[in-house]
Amino acid sequence: MPKIQVEGKEGFQVEEGTKLVLALEDNDVDILHRCGGNARCTTCRVEILEGDAGPVEEAEAKILDAKGFREENIRLSCQIRVQSDLTVKPIMTASDSGMEPGTRPQD
Repeated sequence: MPKIQVEGKEGFQVEEGTKLVLALEDNDVDILHRCGGNARCTTCRVEILEGDAGPVEEAEAKILDAKGFREENIRLSCQIRVQSDLTVKPIMTASDSGMEPGTRPQD
């Protein structure tokens, strides 16, 4: 099972194929996901510090480009299916923004 390490937190294991946003939420990581995991809002952005998050698919690439996020290590956690160990840093959090996290993304 892949291990997720979040900057400043203890690591945790998840089943291979789990959406990263769900793995983070289920392990009490403070992260936004305002559009419910549909690659529309970019609030669930994470910085990939280590590991391979897999390929960027068309929907993710389109919204990241439209919003001006062009760094290769910035990804949408709702679009990543965990396949291997990752070290990540959430970019937007519910506590920093003062917003509710959002509707739980579907698996």
